[in-house]
Amino acid sequence: MNANPLVAFLQKPATDFTKADIIRYAEENGIRMINFMYPGGDGKLKTLNFVITDREYLETILTCGERVDGSSLFSFVQAGSSDLYVIPRFSTAFLDPFAEIPTIAMLCSFFDKDGQLLESAPEHTLAKACKAFTKTTGMEFHAMGELEYYVIFDDDHQFPAIDQHGYHESAPYAKANEFRAKCMTYIAQTGGQIKYGHSEVGNFVLDGKVYEQNEIEFLPVRAENAADQLMLAKWVIRNLAYRMQLNVTFAPKITTGKAGSGLHIHMRMMRDGKNMMLHNGQLSDEARKMIAGMMLLAPSITAFGNKNPMSYFRLVPHQEAPTNVCWGDRNRSVLVRVPLGWTADVDMCGKVNPNEQPSHFDTSMKQTVEMRSPDGSADLYQLIAGLCVACRTGFEMEGALQLAEQTYVNVNIHDQANAERLAQLSSLPDSCVASADCLDQQRSYYEKDGIFSPAMIDSIISHLRAFDDRNLRKQVEAYPDEVQKLVNTYFHCG
Repeated sequence: MNANPLVAFLQKPATDFTKADIIRYAEENGIRMINFMYPGGDGKLKTLNFVITDREYLETILTCGERVDGSSLFSFVQAGSSDLYVIPRFSTAFLDPFAEIPTIAMLCSFFDKDGQLLESAPEHTLAKACKAFTKTTGMEFHAMGELEYYVIFDDDHQFPAIDQHGYHESAPYAKANEFRAKCMTYIAQTGGQIKYGHSEVGNFVLDGKVYEQNEIEFLPVRAENAADQLMLAKWVIRNLAYRMQLNVTFAPKITTGKAGSGLHIHMRMMRDGKNMMLHNGQLSDEARKMIAGMMLLAPSITAFGNKNPMSYFRLVPHQEAPTNVCWGDRNRSVLVRVPLGWTADVDMCGKVNPNEQPSHFDTSMKQTVEMRSPDGSADLYQLIAGLCVACRTGFEMEGALQLAEQTYVNVNIHDQANAERLAQLSSLPDSCVASADCLDQQRSYYEKDGIFSPAMIDSIISHLRAFDDRNLRKQVEAYPDEVQKLVNTYFHCG
């Protein structure tokens, strides 16, 4: 039942794909082109096209990859030594759902002149972080994302939705459901493991256009694969919108007073196929250490997950987006949330379906913790690598369980009655410049064991400080026209 045509044809999981499999599929299915795809420093996928002229050339490009100009892709690669290799990863191969000419696309890894994986490459940084996490903890780091975005189209004035009440709305009041369903189908064809999709809270009308918020949420997989899937999902959503004459944006905030779009990241730890987030139905000490690491490094994680000034128009008090460093169970006012996790050990299916036999499904696999600060401006590989480093740090630091206890919150911290508890909590940065300062102060955690290269950290800090936005939110928040200019500038971020 796999949606990826290559998996269905080859009858093997994508993780087992070989060069011979790609050649066989190409020969037997009339494939005429190969696309190499890889992330650039702006967080978007880049594409290199090859037309297949014969089997020998196909084997050559699959084996040797190709040479690219790294200085045009990444600010931390110098023009004097800019040549890099891109080598395809066969496990990422998929049939391009948009190509008129039958085309196989694959994600690539970057290599330097010595034939070694580029230390500062986004995908290699994440791979190093995951390897170090496993070495420290003996567990695999898994992740998945909640990809929120707005679909924009002409207002037809039929079956209007209630402003800011679009959560899980059905047609005809939600009009982008069919578009979302097509996106999900194509994302699955690229190998994306989707949990579900739905309309989100945000909807409004502005200048004759309907803005309708949607979300596609993924299943937890190895963190390296989670970043790949989110990259391809954004690529699919934008391509399909373009072909259907719609507009979409992953921007964190597109107007004041309306719901912004986040990119919540869920995480879990796995050992021998078992989820280690729970112990006897309660959050495990391992999970609490993981959370403590995120509490410690939360200020600098914004440097990876909130990368333009509009990010900090979303991270404001009294909204669902977090502003304070704390965590809690099922609490949407906190930075790290422990979602409802099927821990009651009750067969709810049997209660509403009396003809069913008692179920013994292992629901512990579903428990995760959720980081709620990131948004669509994030560099996906940097973000998930940064979260992996933070979670690993929780196992290496002294007093992790005490820090977890100190930062636990079980109330809505924005209620006036809880003002005293709020005053005890530290705050997230309120600008790109402040985020850069936090990364500079905490960079040693990320550079430890060569996970993040110093060149990459320097580049991130320089990029964030160039926005010069330390007081921007206060300066323009009372001037809607100025806010809208900023929205337009960063509309197609990430």
